[in-house]
Amino acid sequence: MHNILTLEEVAEYLRVSERTIYDWVQKGELPGGKLGNTWRFKRDEIEKWVDEKLAGPGGGAVSATVAVTTSAVLTVERVVVLDSGEKIGILTKLVDILSETPFVHSRDDLLRGILAREDLMSTGIGCGIGVPHVRLDSISDLVMAVAVCRSPIEGYVSLDGAPVHIVCMLAAHSDQHTKYIRTLSAISSCLKDPLTRERIINADDPDYIYSLLTTRS
Repeated sequence: MHNILTLEEVAEYLRVSERTIYDWVQKGELPGGKLGNTWRFKRDEIEKWVDEKLAGPGGGAVSATVAVTTSAVLTVERVVVLDSGEKIGILTKLVDILSETPFVHSRDDLLRGILAREDLMSTGIGCGIGVPHVRLDSISDLVMAVAVCRSPIEGYVSLDGAPVHIVCMLAAHSDQHTKYIRTLSAISSCLKDPLTRERIINADDPDYIYSLLTTRS
């Protein structure tokens, strides 16, 4: 193995997907840097990182995998903060954000799928949270975007009647049932804490919101 590794070589070495490596390095969890437009990694730094993870309490390598249940599908760039808005407008904005990723191959398919799901039943799950979600063949991998609105979102009906302020949109491939459900569960688990919800709604920094949604205790 060469001393300078590509993203693909690191993924093969760690036996995880290239997508996971990309998300780890974007979040700063994995040591690496850019040469031009491509990521490069020092072999000794990767080996040291692995040793530290394996030596961590309870088996660090497993913990790292679990910790990216949400962070692997969300980036800071896909977190937006709004002062106000109405439901369809915000859903469309999140669809547009997801359509800029390499995992969404048809923006129109995604928008139709999201709106059709809302027609069946509102995804306002209560406690100020909306979780619009869909699985489609035109999505190649699980991906997520988040909108936080300071004012109640107009027209977003919730199961408990509470106004919706946080919208987490999730899109996945048709056969990604387990990963899809696991991520929905992770989102719900994170946002069930009233203090976390309050901090997110009152925040104006996407980086801070991202950290609240992806950090594991």
